[in-house]
Amino acid sequence: MAPHFDHPGEQAAQDPVRLLAIRDTPLSVDEVFRAVGDDETGGTTLFVGTVRNHDAGADVESLGYSCHPSAEAEMRRIAERVAAKYPVRALAAVHRVGDLSVGDIAVVVAVSCPHRGEAFEACRMLIDDLKHEVPIWKHQRFSDGTEEWVGAC
Repeated sequence: MAPHFDHPGEQAAQDPVRLLAIRDTPLSVDEVFRAVGDDETGGTTLFVGTVRNHDAGADVESLGYSCHPSAEAEMRRIAERVAAKYPVRALAAVHRVGDLSVGDIAVVVAVSCPHRGEAFEACRMLIDDLKHEVPIWKHQRFSDGTEEWVGAC
């Protein structure tokens, strides 16, 4: 049985993808949050991924992200899939490339839906699928002089 919505705002927006980008400049949490503002939503979930100072027991000095030219198109495919599964009114995702230091923002995603539960679920799917499917690679440099490449975010 198809879901019944009492108000048009409980349906997905016609084009909920408001912002998708890969940038080599610092990311703005405020920009992403503003992009998903919508008067018909009751829940907005925002996720911010930052560079941490360790990974698998090793101290991280810095890292660099690089991506395949198809990365933004893959982000759009995932965003549209999330919007098709949930009643997303607005969605945004921005990922950083280039050299980053510990504490820098690497990715910001946000989703607005009529209700908080849907917003949490949609945002979780968005970041998890971006991490696993978008061709972005992380080059970690450790304090002991070693380094490693990690695939797909």
